[in-house]
Amino acid sequence: MTLIKTSLLNAIAVLVKLLTLLSLNKILAVYVGPSGYAALGQFQNAMQMITTFASGAINTGVTKYTAEYAGDEAKQFTVWRTAGSIAAIGTLLTSLIIFLLSERLSIWFLQDEKYSSVFVWFAVTLIMLTFNTLLLAILNGKKDIARYVLANIAGSFFSLAVTSVMAIQLGLFGALLALAIYQSLTLFVTLYLCLKTPWFSFSNIIGRVDKKVALNLSKYTAMALTSAVCVPISHIFIRDHLGTTFGWDAAGYWEAMWRLSSAYLMMVTMTLSVYYLPKLSELKTSASITNEVVQGYKIIVPVAILAGLCVYALRDFIIVTLFSSDFMPMRDLFAWQLIGDSLKIASWILGYILTARALWKTYMLTEIFFSVSFYFLVVGFEQFGIESSTIAYAINYALHLVAMFVILKLKKVLI
Repeated sequence: MTLIKTSLLNAIAVLVKLLTLLSLNKILAVYVGPSGYAALGQFQNAMQMITTFASGAINTGVTKYTAEYAGDEAKQFTVWRTAGSIAAIGTLLTSLIIFLLSERLSIWFLQDEKYSSVFVWFAVTLIMLTFNTLLLAILNGKKDIARYVLANIAGSFFSLAVTSVMAIQLGLFGALLALAIYQSLTLFVTLYLCLKTPWFSFSNIIGRVDKKVALNLSKYTAMALTSAVCVPISHIFIRDHLGTTFGWDAAGYWEAMWRLSSAYLMMVTMTLSVYYLPKLSELKTSASITNEVVQGYKIIVPVAILAGLCVYALRDFIIVTLFSSDFMPMRDLFAWQLIGDSLKIASWILGYILTARALWKTYMLTEIFFSVSFYFLVVGFEQFGIESSTIAYAINYALHLVAMFVILKLKKVLI
């Protein structure tokens, strides 16, 4: 499937998800406010770390090897069984730990033990979330974009329905609880779609662990765990720095800006994960990889820049419409954030090559370095106030882009 065809199919899921996210932004802005946004960001980062550890962080590897073994279903089944068994064991152990430490986790991440029941619900439903993401990784690797899109659309509707009702009824507690469980509920839809495929069988998802496959997947585990730890922790530290230095409303403005960026860039980022990872996994020569990258720069980067310019031009309308007048101070964050968004997409196109080629040591080192540098750049630009977060973001991704290009040239992955 070509980049353009994949992008068009993916656009359906993105459009639905974008509309639901925009609706949710408005509801959350009204019912939890700027400081509530900061709390949601902290909990979401906690979920990202916990979920990655629970699953064994093998989903990217599942997509890569499912695509690589496209002509050999026996090898694909071996990958899935190994991944499924690792994920099941890891999730059950993690769920038990979350359950036992629910009060402490609530204090660590949300500064209040009254939210401990949110972590209990997360622990109970974590196994469903893990296997939903595993099935999505398989669909992605099989390039079954139609089912992949339908599953993502279902997830969007679940998030809108569950979060809206619970946030309106229970405020911040309801929003946190919805965040903990809605992704797990999507498993029922994803499972229904997979049951209609010729390859699906429960015996193909959980079974004997193959040592060689487990070793191959461990490279992706190392990469994913690095991201799962470094990125959320850097965001937690940045959010905490902004909150203690400029007030927790300021941290909420940054969180709102980050969510808006994620929303408008969704078309680009989802296309990268759905198209580029399987495609780059199949390519064998430097010439073919370079050609694919050039195509990406011709199509994806201009789209990201144009989208950013539109968002900047409409920033006042967006703040009032999607959030509320309470969020108007985030207006000052748009310029540098949108520059950073364009640089991020440009660097991610190159960064995906590290994942596809299993250059795990390089990936881990760069991920650690640039997560740390992001935080220290924010602190270093403190004199610019809350804008320090977005100035640091743009500079960090400019450096990341240069680093990716130099590394891939030195490794002769690009010609």
